Amino acid sequence: MSTSLGSRIAPGSRLAPSSRRGSGFAAIAAATVVLVVLPLAPGLLAPTTSGAGVPGLIGIPVESLLIVLLLVIVPWRVARGVLAGLFGVFVAAALVLAGIDRGFRATVGTPFAVVDWPQLGSAYGVLVDAVGAFLAELILLGLLCAFVASAALPAWAALRVADVVRSRAAGRGVIAGLAVVWLVAGVLAPLPAGAPLAAAASVGAVETAVSRTERVLAEQAAVARAIAEDPFAGTPSARLLAGLRGKDVVIAFVESYGRVALEGQGIAEGVTETLRAGGASLAAEGYAARSAWLTSPTYGGLSWLAHGTLQTGVWTPTQSAYDQLVASDRRSLSRAFGEAGWRTVSDVPSDSESWSVGTSFYRYDSLLDARDVGYRGPGFGYARIPDQYTLKHFADTELTGPHDPVLAEIDLVSSHTPWAPLPQLVPWEQIGDGSVYDPQPGQSESAGTVWQSAKTVQRFYGRSVQYSLGSLFSFLENVDDPNLVVIVLGDHQPAAIVSGDGASHDVPISVIARDPAVFTAIDGWGWSPGLRPGGASPVWRMDAFRDRLFSAFRAKP
Repeated sequence: MSTSLGSRIAPGSRLAPSSRRGSGFAAIAAATVVLVVLPLAPGLLAPTTSGAGVPGLIGIPVESLLIVLLLVIVPWRVARGVLAGLFGVFVAAALVLAGIDRGFRATVGTPFAVVDWPQLGSAYGVLVDAVGAFLAELILLGLLCAFVASAALPAWAALRVADVVRSRAAGRGVIAGLAVVWLVAGVLAPLPAGAPLAAAASVGAVETAVSRTERVLAEQAAVARAIAEDPFAGTPSARLLAGLRGKDVVIAFVESYGRVALEGQGIAEGVTETLRAGGASLAAEGYAARSAWLTSPTYGGLSWLAHGTLQTGVWTPTQSAYDQLVASDRRSLSRAFGEAGWRTVSDVPSDSESWSVGTSFYRYDSLLDARDVGYRGPGFGYARIPDQYTLKHFADTELTGPHDPVLAEIDLVSSHTPWAPLPQLVPWEQIGDGSVYDPQPGQSESAGTVWQSAKTVQRFYGRSVQYSLGSLFSFLENVDDPNLVVIVLGDHQPAAIVSGDGASHDVPISVIARDPAVFTAIDGWGWSPGLRPGGASPVWRMDAFRDRLFSAFRAKP
């Protein structure tokens, strides 16, 4: 007679029900946790969007209570499946909106609106430049899988808990279990005074995105009025720019050149020294400068909003406002210079696709991008072409020999996030086709290495601004053009990892020229001498610049 355990306990005997009860209890417990935690997760991603204002995961999700109640009441199994699926998609959508909202606040300093969806494409482009296409695609695939999981799990959990609650005895157990969980949570991490025990974080995330969208739509009426109310609409462009006749004018936007570059601890020292040395070198070449601050409509990114605001005198803080602006007939600086007889050039070395707005709205005669400037060197992340090469190519093709006066907007993008790898200055005469830069990417730390530490990110940001400004000084020192006027400014502050939470939107601006008549015309602006604005320097909104430029240089009666 066999006495082995296996011979006495057959499959399906009395241990099986106990095992099933254990696994069933574990599944119910897991479903309960999912049903509590996931709907509250948007409160962690974007606490400011929580409708109940409850931080973290303390609070009973109203959404979960409602869906369980509906699933208990509805008798049809198919209908319950549809309701659970809709609930899962709603929770997943709330998580996505809260996550994007947090990303927008951290990088561009503004909450997310539904009309901002097109900007996610630009963000993905920056990610590709920072980590490479393959890794970016893996990250995107991971996010898609996470979305599917975050939709499927709440749906499954809601159905599982509802099925248990439909059983009277088990339902009482679930309710008692929830009471114990939240009682313990309340003791270990009590809610803030006045905060409700029931939370609606998922609803709050969706509600915030919708309300933000409503505000953006309301702002469109104000933008329309600003576009229509142009004080110089009836004045010929030649009269508005008479004081600059014969001048080559360059508007140089230095990417992310914000106030923190001149005042941030661990950043300002190097940038200030670059400005001091550059100012001394330019003074030896006969240049002078005046500087102040402008308040940008954007922060951390979306540079084109700053470009449009400066050029048109219309405050453009959102993508929808920008779209509205470039669909209008508002006169930009580039258009005004073109109408007054200047050759107009846009030089954006980070672009690799056609830019229709450059001709339809800004009316540039020539659009230069990464494809047509003859660069044969290596790429440097987002900044495919080093700023010094951009300026050398522009000088060689537009300012050499006899030429019509030029108005150019040049975007210096070597200081664009992720601020690595960084190029280095080379002798002006050695720049050539850019192949001189071949060894430089390998001599700089990679973006992946730099972004492991906030301090390192800040240090490389400062170095990138120093490089961009050094490139500009190299350009001015090597171009023999007594009629050159350069307006150099930042487009916006860098992201919060560099500029800090709650940073202003202020950026430096300087006018550099050899002709004293330029500074006589702007003497009433009260700007500070030199390349570095100080604490007492004027602060204008960026949309004030166009009209003040017209007023300073227009033909006097």
